[in-house]
Amino acid sequence: MSTERINERFADLETWPSLDLVTAFHEDQLAAVAAVGPVLPAIAAAADAAAARLADTGRLIYVGAGTSGRIGVQDGVELTPTFNWPQERLLFVLAGGEEAVLQSVEGAEDSAEDGQWNILKAGVNECDVVIGLAASGATPFTVAAVKYAGLLGAMTIGVANNRDAPLLETCAHPILIETGAEAIAGSTRMKAGTAQKVFCNLFSTLVMVRLGRVYRGLMVDMRASNEKLRRRAAQIVAELTDRDTAEAEIAVDQAKGDVKLAVMIASGHDPAAAQDALSQHSGDLRAALAHGPLRLDVAS
Repeated sequence: MSTERINERFADLETWPSLDLVTAFHEDQLAAVAAVGPVLPAIAAAADAAAARLADTGRLIYVGAGTSGRIGVQDGVELTPTFNWPQERLLFVLAGGEEAVLQSVEGAEDSAEDGQWNILKAGVNECDVVIGLAASGATPFTVAAVKYAGLLGAMTIGVANNRDAPLLETCAHPILIETGAEAIAGSTRMKAGTAQKVFCNLFSTLVMVRLGRVYRGLMVDMRASNEKLRRRAAQIVAELTDRDTAEAEIAVDQAKGDVKLAVMIASGHDPAAAQDALSQHSGDLRAALAHGPLRLDVAS
């Protein structure tokens, strides 16, 4: 596998001056980001298909082992505070279980049976989107989990850093990001890990945009659950409605922290009718604003 090869450039890296070495590491990281470029069309296609699958009740499920599994967790846990993605529609299937998030669980990734069992236990079905992450693309746990998820009707995506990887052959949307040999042979937390994180950032953000959780470049689906977020919500509402901060704060209060509803209220829409409009348009703020009924007194 290319990710396991020895990179001759770094054969004597421990003898290099620190600045030279960290500069070379940095160059490698930039190369990892660039390696994502050729698969952007595949990422866009996978995100569009995932958004269609997730429009109603489907879950976003990240599968992985070791570094790859933790990268999936890092991406997924941010979707709720950023986009108000429901916790119950987010799942992590990790080799070694939750314990593997904080420490290595040796040998867990070698069990194909555990991978399949975790998918079965999770009740994966045709409404779900399953993302398998594996630098090698050959991790038995991950390959088996993604393959079985596909047999159960789920949409499957495989992200690997080696050509001809089994993971890429067993999923509906293969994403090959060829990062090549690492500076430290086999240390795929570096280039391969960086490329996987870039994939996750691009993919999940595009899915959330397609699901209507972003409007005019702002996080309109975030929940104002504390004082900092309440201030941010008011700023978003003020920006989108040309209201002053005080009026925006009133709208946020009336909407009980729901930014989309607050934007509708601050734009002059009746709260109850605005909520109905958002529901009718599947949370699409742009469409709801275009069709919701108006009232005259927006700040009372």
